[in-house]
Parts: sequence; C-alpha cells; structure tokens
Amino acid sequence: MVDTADFETFMRAAFAVEPGGRVGCQLEDISVALNPKRGAVAALDGSLDKVAYVAIGATKLCAQGSGSRSQIVAFHFGGDIISIPADGTHSYHLTALLDTQLLVFPAREFYDCASSENAMARTLFDRLPAALHRCRDKTVALGCKNAPERMASFLCAMAQRIGRLDGNSCRLDLPMSRRDIGDSLGLTIETVSRQLGLLKDAGLIETIGRSQIRLLNIAALEERAGNAVDPKMISKSTAKFDLDQGADRRAAISL
Repeated sequence: MVDTADFETFMRAAFAVEPGGRVGCQLEDISVALNPKRGAVAALDGSLDKVAYVAIGATKLCAQGSGSRSQIVAFHFGGDIISIPADGTHSYHLTALLDTQLLVFPAREFYDCASSENAMARTLFDRLPAALHRCRDKTVALGCKNAPERMASFLCAMAQRIGRLDGNSCRLDLPMSRRDIGDSLGLTIETVSRQLGLLKDAGLIETIGRSQIRLLNIAALEERAGNAVDPKMISKSTAKFDLDQGADRRAAISL
C-alpha cells in the first residue's frame, strides 16, 4: 500500500483523473511503493507481469540471459509507465539510475481496472503507438545502422524525451553512464566516447562533465541518424505521453 495523498498525486499526474472513484480505490489497494537508491535494483516479484510508474528519477530495464549476459532494453524517466514481463525466456530487472520513486502494480489487475475507466484506458491506448515506434526504431538501429547513426539517433531520441530548450540549443542531463549508452546501442564504451568526440569536433554538440550534453544543431543530428524522413524539430511543448515515455509531470511519492 502507498500513502493516499501520494497515490492521488499519481492518478492526477499520470492520467489526469481524480482518484476518489471506484477505480482509483481499487488501484490504490494493489499498489506497492518502492524507493530504490541510485544503482539499486528494484525489489520486484519476477513471477508476475508488472506495471511500474516512475514518479521521480530514472531507471534502466535490463533483460538477463544465460550466464552473466544482460541487455539494456530501455531507459525510463519521471512520468513513464513501464511494462515489466514476468521471468520467462529472459529475466528482467529494473535498476535505478538516480534515486527513484516507483509505484508498482500487478499487470493483469492494473489493466482490468484501467479498462473500466474511460479516461485511463484512453491514456494507455494513446501511449501504445509511440511505444511501438520506439521499439521498432531501436530494432532498425541495432540491425542496420552504423555507430555514428546509432549515436545520433540516441541523442535525438533523448532530446524528444528529456531535452530542455536552452536558447537555440537543447540541453540533455543524461542519468545513464556512457557504458549504459553503449550497452543499449550495441557499442563499446570506447566507441561511444569516440563518437561523442567526433560530434563535438563537428560543432554539433557540447559536453559538460560526464552527464550533460548540449545539442547545438538537432537538424544536423537527425540527418546523421540516417532516418528516411526528417522528424519535426523539438518544440517547447512536452513530448507525447506514451507507454514508455512520460509527460514532463513529476509526482513525488514520500515513503
């Protein structure tokens, strides 16, 4: 169970739904609040499909294969709702990249409740296309793009999700390490650092420390990404809220 006031914040921030109704009460009853610190793995039940809401912080979802082989499936940020499969062909774990606050639900009960509330169901349906597009884009990147294209694609995707306009540039505060970026893109950490250096030399980015990157020419980065169609430039409006991507609405959960 989670504190009622915190759950009300979740309902309003994630779905723009007032929490006092029947569905809100049902979801509150099945919710579990977790507060993993940076670098910690969230304590999740691997026997069940789960849905997790990232209230604050950032995470990486990893699939574990045989032996010690692991693949970063996706990064998630404040406002995201994450679908986490039960252990099967792979086991999945969610690691906090920053101090993170989560609400976790059993997936079947969550979707049963959401399907009976039109506003919640509509929000979830609206997220699905963008989530599918992101999965397909990553498949294309891993299957046929070279290292410069993968790096440019990653930066453009992060600009859409967590970028902040700063004059004529876009600032990224990346919570993941360069090793994590490389693991996600199928590149070594040396390749990631080299590609960032090349982009910096080309005048397309500036790096500030290990975590902040300023994108100076998003249109040129999109061209380098090798996309068939030039997407719209990042706008001042928040990116679309979808299954793996949250709107820029943070909901703090005090445990």
